[in-house]
Amino acid sequence: MKIQTILGISLIGATLFATSANADVRDIRIGVDVPYEPMEFRTPDGELTGFDIELGNALCAEIGIQCEWVVQGWDGIIPGLMARKYDAIMSSMTINDDRRKQVLFSDPYFTPPSAWFAPSDSAIEVPYPQTLEGMTIGVQRGTLQDNYVTDNFGDVADVNRYATADDMVLDMDAGRLDIVFLDFPVGKATLIDSNAGDYKVIGEMITEPKEYFGDGFGIAFRQRDEDLAQAFNEALSTLKDNGTYEEIYGEYFGSK
Repeated sequence: MKIQTILGISLIGATLFATSANADVRDIRIGVDVPYEPMEFRTPDGELTGFDIELGNALCAEIGIQCEWVVQGWDGIIPGLMARKYDAIMSSMTINDDRRKQVLFSDPYFTPPSAWFAPSDSAIEVPYPQTLEGMTIGVQRGTLQDNYVTDNFGDVADVNRYATADDMVLDMDAGRLDIVFLDFPVGKATLIDSNAGDYKVIGEMITEPKEYFGDGFGIAFRQRDEDLAQAFNEALSTLKDNGTYEEIYGEYFGSK
């Protein structure tokens, strides 16, 4: 049976999720927004992969259940959880106070900085409101980077919002954006490592203020699904202890 049915039953401890033999669980559905390389994207043959996907599959294997990934656009990803289109969200979602009002988060599983990216010949040295005045800034719509740029630069610059990082890259390549603000791993993968163009990081990595940048990425659940969240927290702790987390991390980001 589906996990939401199980969670309606009175549970005796977290052992219900320990193995598939102890819990009548065949699969759970996890919402994810793609592409967001290197966190979640498709290979040329269409297979879902990325850090979130591999870690999510490893977490489900540790719990003893199967993951089914459901692709959902970012704008509707929390509404989709509430509408029971899936049972959890694992899609580079930053833990912050506003989202805690809507969802229950797991422990953080990844803490990325954000960064500014611009063409290598850009004259911008430090992104301040005065240095970006009159420019066009790209962000992914509905993200913490969108909130940060809108609040701090929206009065002096044009803010263009995109559904995906790939759409943003197209406009960067076409010269329609002066600078973009992204999670550093995503910007590095899409603008630098992919050789999409000739780009560089501008200024320092940004992790503050917490009002915007939160406490790292977490898996989101419906508020009442505490047992499911606990099962994932215990699995995450196990994967960190046994080296599996470090192995997956190293595949995408190199050694810590």
